[in-house]
Amino acid sequence: MDEKSEFLGTENIRKLLFKLSTPVIIGMLVQALYNVVDTLFVGWAYGAESVQAIGGLSIAFPVQMIIMAFGIVLGTGGSSIISRALGARENERAERVLGNVFSLSLILSVLLAIPCLLYLDPILKAFGATPGILPYARDYLEIIIAGGIVFVFGISVQNIVRAEGNARLAMNTMLIGGVLNIILDPLFIFGFGMGVKGAAIATVLSQAVGSAWLLQYCLKGKGAVLFRSETLKPDSGIIKEIGAIGLGSFVMESSSSVMMIFVYNALASYGGDVSIAVFGIAMKICSFIFLPLLGMAFGLQPIVGFNYGAKRFERIVEAVKLSLAATTAFGILGLLIISLFPEQLLGLFSADPEYMAVGKNALVIMVLGLPLIGFNVVATTVFQALGQAKPSFLLSLSRQLLFLLPLVIVLPRFYGLDGVWAAFPASDCLSFILSGFLLFRVYRTFKERNGSSKMELGSEMTVSSRFE
Repeated sequence: MDEKSEFLGTENIRKLLFKLSTPVIIGMLVQALYNVVDTLFVGWAYGAESVQAIGGLSIAFPVQMIIMAFGIVLGTGGSSIISRALGARENERAERVLGNVFSLSLILSVLLAIPCLLYLDPILKAFGATPGILPYARDYLEIIIAGGIVFVFGISVQNIVRAEGNARLAMNTMLIGGVLNIILDPLFIFGFGMGVKGAAIATVLSQAVGSAWLLQYCLKGKGAVLFRSETLKPDSGIIKEIGAIGLGSFVMESSSSVMMIFVYNALASYGGDVSIAVFGIAMKICSFIFLPLLGMAFGLQPIVGFNYGAKRFERIVEAVKLSLAATTAFGILGLLIISLFPEQLLGLFSADPEYMAVGKNALVIMVLGLPLIGFNVVATTVFQALGQAKPSFLLSLSRQLLFLLPLVIVLPRFYGLDGVWAAFPASDCLSFILSGFLLFRVYRTFKERNGSSKMELGSEMTVSSRFE
């Protein structure tokens, strides 16, 4: 067992979860900030056309999320295998996984960029881009797609270093990229007069610097998992396992994009350009709550994976309980802040009267389910860390596709534009119920294991038999 990761199985859980999650949460908040800064500067730059420009970035965002989803599938799948391998003292296996993540990052980025660039306009129209919004979305996305490799690589390797227990490095990487993006945005948008193209260039350059920082860390052998060039050769067994485990995260991210096809088309029908811009802003505001919840889950993942590999089940139970309490409390705090100050938050981006009227109503409705989201995020992460693909996949589907998509289709037929907004808290409630049910089952399994004084690890039923 590598001594650099041994603390995952011995340190006090409360202290460990705080140490691993805090840097990730800080990094996630910075990421949320520079996502918002892009839109903020674009809104200021275009003045009377701010609604259309902001709408363009809103339509572009789900396509950008699909690119990032490939990094997340490599990162979550790879980190789950690596953390369990380190816990089981299988260092060579961990090294092979790291090498495959490197090579797959490049391969997937190229395979994704070619069709996206060739068919960008039809893709944007499918996402609901109106004639007024389409040019802005196209200008932004052409640059983001061309630089897709830095997003896929950066996101995947951030997850890997967290799996080693080095959450601080992942935080520093996000801080470097976030601060640099905030500096470059006004330079390219205003200084060079490039508008939305400048925002995209600033985003790609800042992400490239963060990725280069991670690359040198791996190449210099500073982590618990050593990089060796011979591990770059794709291994079909590792690729399948990464794909099976990471599929849940990929579905969670890409399902958001699929869901947004229906949302934006519904918004175009019931509200037009203004409602599309409002939805984009609302999602960015809510990201200040959702991304820290995701950060808490990322901090939890190596704890669960390592201690599962080391057969220390009581530590998993304690870590999950603390994570659920923290994410629920943070969701409640976010609900209170956004509900109390909707006008102030919306006014940062545009002063358009129609935008403000639609936005205030939308924001207050959409955030009602924030206290419940943590259960879904934590539950998905727990099953990923355990290597249980099926329940992870089901939970990843639940919030965006299984529940939200049908609600977005049905509710607007009865309640118009308000039905689109109401679909979000309704789906949060339903996914909370499903997540709680599956978490309770795995919690009961670990309690039974921990309570047995004569456990026969070789013959006892595995956790996977309960779910697969």
